Amino acid sequence: MKEMYQSLGLDDDVISYGEKVLQGCWQRFAAIDETAEYNQLKVINAMQKCRVSEACLLGTTGYGYNDIGRETLEQVYAEIFHTEDALVRPQITCGTHALALALMSNLRPGDELLSPVGKPYDTLEEVIGIRPSRGSLAEYGITYRQVDLIDGAEFDYEGIRRAINERTALVTIQRSKGYEARKTLSVERIGELISFIKGIKKDVICMVDNCYGEFVERIEPTEVGADLVVGSLIKNPGGGLAPIGGYLAGKRECIENAAVRLTSPGLGKEVGASLGVLPSLYQGLFLAPVVTAAALKGAVFAASLYEPLGYVTVPNATEERYDIIQAITLRQPGALEAFCRGIQAAAPVDGFVTPEAWDMPGYDARVIMAAGAFISGSSIELSADGPMKEPYHVYFQGGLTFPHAKLGMLRSLQEMKSAGYVKL
Repeated sequence: MKEMYQSLGLDDDVISYGEKVLQGCWQRFAAIDETAEYNQLKVINAMQKCRVSEACLLGTTGYGYNDIGRETLEQVYAEIFHTEDALVRPQITCGTHALALALMSNLRPGDELLSPVGKPYDTLEEVIGIRPSRGSLAEYGITYRQVDLIDGAEFDYEGIRRAINERTALVTIQRSKGYEARKTLSVERIGELISFIKGIKKDVICMVDNCYGEFVERIEPTEVGADLVVGSLIKNPGGGLAPIGGYLAGKRECIENAAVRLTSPGLGKEVGASLGVLPSLYQGLFLAPVVTAAALKGAVFAASLYEPLGYVTVPNATEERYDIIQAITLRQPGALEAFCRGIQAAAPVDGFVTPEAWDMPGYDARVIMAAGAFISGSSIELSADGPMKEPYHVYFQGGLTFPHAKLGMLRSLQEMKSAGYVKL
């Protein structure tokens, strides 16, 4: 085993340190595996209850009328998330598209959107119009208000109470941390926040950006009061096999609004060919609980590696986890670049490439990304990224298997060591 790791670019000090750290992780890993087992059974139960058959894997072309596979898959998602309906489509290009679809279909001119958990993820700023952009909600007369978390952690309940008004039509709750160093929200805390909001205005739509959080816990936000959850299929629920797509699950009216926005009024969910991707979407969903568990183990290992070396990690090595993302504050631009070089060097695809920061669409700073993935941009696969600005946080996530996540973290450490940022 040692020789194999050496052949992949690791020296003896990094290998020994990694093995020492790993010994303290096994108890955490066992708890993660229990959750994965529960969620695996939940997925199988949903597929059986919805009578998934071989015919569901065949797909359609053209208009996609009467696509039994597409319709059954949406029933499976609704069953898993305990909702009235779902929209699961390859025509949804990414997580940002899924969120924009949910917002633009369920808000009307004159409405106000509220974020009670601070600034949303960077790519949503142009969707909302925080940064002016063609086609934003602001262009359609939809206003935006946010209430920041207290000390980056606690809900500002009084601030939220003051912010809710007669025009507040939809509340967006980002479960994961995005490009912030705040803690991810647990499903339980999301439920408490929704209960508070509904107590003030019961007819407001509460939407949760569920990206990176699916199958991390045994329940999902729609089981604690969320009207709508939204996510990407090239993250957790695609299990590393979905080549594209996004999902919305929630109240039927919200889903129907989204369907007519995605296609057109009068057509809604009745069109949209599946174009041969259904086997990957079904099988990816089937694998999603154990793939998510592998990514969680990688995140625990990452925090356990870097904390003793003096780096701030969010969450830390012992805290409960509510998404697959591990944030590490690297403090220096060179350290961020070295970390990402290591992740890229561990990739099965484009492992020979050196990542460089660039001006990515939707971001307000140059971003460096490492992702040698089978599915382009898939962040359930081993990946790391971060904006090139202080304090130089890196966000590590993914790993379809734990051995790959482990290798990625050790290679990141090797690059940090070789560049002089850590001493073992």
